[in-house]
Amino acid sequence: MAKRVVVGMSGGVDSSVAALLLKQQGYEVIGLFMRNWEETDPNGACTADDDFSDVVRVAEVLGIPYYSVNFAKEYMDRVFADFLREYAAGRTPNPDVLCNREIKFGPFKEYAKKLGADFIATGHYCGISHEDGLHRLLKARDQGKDQTYFLCQLTQPQLEGVLFPLADFEKGQVRALAEEYGLATAKKRDSTGICFIGERNFRNFLKTYLPAQPGEIRTLQGEVVGTHMGLMYYTLGQRRGLDLGGRRGEEGRWFVVEKDLSANVLYVSHGDEAPLMRTGCTVSGMNFIPQVPQTEVFSCTAKFRYRQSEQRVRVVRTGEDTLSIDFETPQRAVTPGQYAVLYDKESCLGGGVIETTY
Repeated sequence: MAKRVVVGMSGGVDSSVAALLLKQQGYEVIGLFMRNWEETDPNGACTADDDFSDVVRVAEVLGIPYYSVNFAKEYMDRVFADFLREYAAGRTPNPDVLCNREIKFGPFKEYAKKLGADFIATGHYCGISHEDGLHRLLKARDQGKDQTYFLCQLTQPQLEGVLFPLADFEKGQVRALAEEYGLATAKKRDSTGICFIGERNFRNFLKTYLPAQPGEIRTLQGEVVGTHMGLMYYTLGQRRGLDLGGRRGEEGRWFVVEKDLSANVLYVSHGDEAPLMRTGCTVSGMNFIPQVPQTEVFSCTAKFRYRQSEQRVRVVRTGEDTLSIDFETPQRAVTPGQYAVLYDKESCLGGGVIETTY
């Protein structure tokens, strides 16, 4: 009897092809669509209904059953509430990491078990190995699409019985397969940004939940050069949206270098990026995926944002789930609230939240 796998189908091409590949491999495949955000604004950019329609069309072509489940309350409580708290604290969170930990490999997996799943699968670009009871998260063949960064908070129980069918595929191959088999999502544009904001103006969205508090924009020397709309709207290294162009004749751009929450001041620099450079950071909530290292000090590589090449680092375990990370080369705009994710060659060791930089 074929093993049953429940595939998280988003209405995109990646999860569609993941379902296709698993069916070709002989699994009994069931599609499960998660509705994580309830949009009431008729002009909103979240297209859950359209996405589910695409799931239905793909499932019918593949000849697999499909279901829809609503996790909007869980998402609001476990992901969105944290998103708002972090922005209110002047930090820059990454809700995709929490969504994976708290929803896709949490309530979703439990629901899949109710459907009799032997395995669950998603369209993430990453690999996994299950050997001797240890589950390792591995980088994808397509390094440009590798999504291990967003899965850095997954635990051993969450990774048990998980399949990632796209581990050895490049994006072009995925689209070609979708087209070859007549899947409705073959040419569908990839979703970008935060799903519950979509194409909307970020500031307009955020101010419906958090009141804006305008304040001064100053240089590090104390000169007032403008007014900001609210510290939550800015992130370290940001160049756009400062409205400071043309204030000086010399070449170079303004960018954010610091936020003082207590004084409600946004600090900027013009041209000189030295104030953005850091030699290390501290991390909290560290999750080691395969196992906790046996030594308190070790060397590996790390990413401090998704679209970044891996950097050589020296890691010191300072507590049960806290770290101090020293960079071999100074790094630009390492941002509190984002995740520091550690790697050992092809294996993702795990990750935690950046608390402070130095």
